[in-house]
Amino acid sequence: MPRGDGTGPPSGSGPGTGGGIGRGGGGRGRMGGTRPGAGPGGECVCPNCGAKVPHQVGVPCYDLSCPKCGAKMMRP
Repeated sequence: MPRGDGTGPPSGSGPGTGGGIGRGGGGRGRMGGTRPGAGPGGECVCPNCGAKVPHQVGVPCYDLSCPKCGAKMMRP
């Protein structure tokens, strides 16, 4: 702490001057993108035939079967 005698931290290096990493930055949810857990919207896509069905909240796409060919669905 400065005592008025010129001793103490140089200007700009005391407490409260760090950049920090914090929670800044804009993301798209916890994991971002269209990975599993990408949020309530979107659709589930069949990797075999390309059929699409609306994503249902609380139901992972990989738990659904394709209405056309029966394969497990996935998030695009």
